[in-house]
Amino acid sequence: MVVVPFRVMPPVVRAIVVTALALGSAAAAAGDAPAGVVVLKAAHLFDGRGDAALRDGMVVVEGGAIKAVGSGLVVPAGARVIDLGDATLLPGFIDAHTHVTGESSDNWLSDTVSGLRRSVPESAIRATEFARRTLMAGFTTIRDVGSSDYVDVALRNAIRAGTVPGPRMLVAVHALGARGGHCDNSGYPYQLFGPEPGIADGIAAGPDAFRDSVRFQVKYGADVIKVCATGGVLSLADEVDTPQITQDEMNAIVDEAHRLRKKTAAHAHGAEGAKVALRAGIDSIEHGSFLDEEALRLMKERGTYLVPTLLAGEYVAGKAAERHYPPEIAAKARAAVAARSAMFRRALAMGVKVAFGTDSAVSPHGRNAEEFSLLVAHGMTPAAALRTCSSAAVLLGLDKAIGTLEAGKDADVIAVAGDALADIKATEKVVFVMRGGTVYRNDAAPPAPRP
Repeated sequence: MVVVPFRVMPPVVRAIVVTALALGSAAAAAGDAPAGVVVLKAAHLFDGRGDAALRDGMVVVEGGAIKAVGSGLVVPAGARVIDLGDATLLPGFIDAHTHVTGESSDNWLSDTVSGLRRSVPESAIRATEFARRTLMAGFTTIRDVGSSDYVDVALRNAIRAGTVPGPRMLVAVHALGARGGHCDNSGYPYQLFGPEPGIADGIAAGPDAFRDSVRFQVKYGADVIKVCATGGVLSLADEVDTPQITQDEMNAIVDEAHRLRKKTAAHAHGAEGAKVALRAGIDSIEHGSFLDEEALRLMKERGTYLVPTLLAGEYVAGKAAERHYPPEIAAKARAAVAARSAMFRRALAMGVKVAFGTDSAVSPHGRNAEEFSLLVAHGMTPAAALRTCSSAAVLLGLDKAIGTLEAGKDADVIAVAGDALADIKATEKVVFVMRGGTVYRNDAAPPAPRP
């Protein structure tokens, strides 16, 4: 065995080592690993498929899989029964748009300074807390759509290995973008942050270079390819709705990603940039604030998912004054939020498919479930809002394993206080979390004895 000195390890490897040393026993401490047969019981059960909930629901779990779902099931001999009382059993929530390796505070200027001073190991350690918080809020699967320094890859791998507790993760490594666009370090003096970003950072120009960018992200761990098709809200130097990728470039990105069997997601506030992505065959449009009727029609025809991230807009617009945004960002936030509600209602009326996503990091991690009440406020029924997580499973290509409570699927089961179909805000009161048969949260359990 070759031992590599810590000081010569690449930054991301050092981050993994530091995180493992600091939190190596966290998963074992937090999770009650699968053992035998477990029967979950609650007053209500919503399986993620229909419009109604079952009364007196039961889920039978063995190992890491669901064995049976229903009402009035026979409890197998020797099974451990967890009775959650007046609660709703649900499939584990799925968030298709997060940035779990960072988090904004209520002061944009302070965030900027703090980010510049933060080392990669510190970012990795912080990310484990964000992941834990997300899991405890009932989100057993997330898609992280853009990070830096490979912290997302390290976090995904650490969770997968059981080193730290967190949701199942799909990651994008670096989001792809045009020079000077939303995914670039725009609005600052030349080389203030070092060499000009390139393919390794997802910044490219021309079809061949973007094709190589896709390969680079996949080489270093990407599960999904994310591209910034238009300007954004929280970037300094671009207009929020301008298209930033040419049709030939977008065609190359989507073609190469699909050739490598990776799904694609387009950050797109503006309609014209979204249409470029849609014509290329993108799998989802993220945000979509200014989508027009033609863009929505293309989405409906092609079966493209809308990931509306209503919570991000709500949080930014509501915090614009106190977060000390630069004037250009505050103006873009107001414009995007003013447009997004009408867009979303048109999308629902036209039958566009919607998948759950929050853009958490813009809002604090662990508050992801607030998106459900926003979906309902914008025209969805509670059942339809909950089914956006089932749709997210399809979008992520994981619907054979997660997204609904069905025999044979992974035992990702959560419970929220009360009746989630009667009060969608119950989703913000999670009392039980099981991922893959392991219990990470059970508010009804008696406290562990002190040593």
